[in-house]
Amino acid sequence: MALILLVEDDRNITAALTRALSDAGHVVRPVGQATEALRILTAERPDLVILDLGLPDIDGTDALRMMRQVSEVPVIVATARRAEADIITLLSAGADDYVTKPFSGGHILARIEAVLRRTRAAADTTPNTITVGELVISPRQRRASLHGKPLQLTRREFDVLTYLAERVGQVVSRRELLTEVWNQSRIGEEQTIDVHISWLRRKLGETAAAPRFLHTVRGVGVMMVDPQ
Repeated sequence: MALILLVEDDRNITAALTRALSDAGHVVRPVGQATEALRILTAERPDLVILDLGLPDIDGTDALRMMRQVSEVPVIVATARRAEADIITLLSAGADDYVTKPFSGGHILARIEAVLRRTRAAADTTPNTITVGELVISPRQRRASLHGKPLQLTRREFDVLTYLAERVGQVVSRRELLTEVWNQSRIGEEQTIDVHISWLRRKLGETAAAPRFLHTVRGVGVMMVDPQ
């Protein structure tokens, strides 16, 4: 059983989803506006959020970014948008998964179980600290520092950095990062990996031409290296 925050302004969809999720044993907290969802997110700490993008007060993508500033709760976006650029934007903004409308109750339940399963498994196996040279990562606290100074990372940047740091000396393909960090495998979405690696390099004080931690293996992927 999970506490699910359902952010949807369509009453018919809300009623149908609430019924399906409740029948599956979940506790549902439905709201119709992003501002109310943000309040509940910090006050009640739900296990998962289902977020509609067409909200009346705040654009759903902006609401997602606001959520990521205060919480790491898993978020599944429900959207009618199907364009690749829109999906990349959502995943980069912090969505854990997405479903395109219309969808069935069985479909969303399967997505919920998959996201919750991954979240719980990650929590059970997460180490306290990962150290690579002067880079120190605390996965459970979701903090990272370089030379003793905190790194200001987005959620996805932190996830990518941690995934690579757990595999020092191993080449990780863009497809593997897309599958394991973004939980996506669609052809053509690998470009978002390149963007995040570029952002990470900037924050680590390096470039693709002069790497220290993140080394590109041409045609294969990227590898985290201990510069010491």
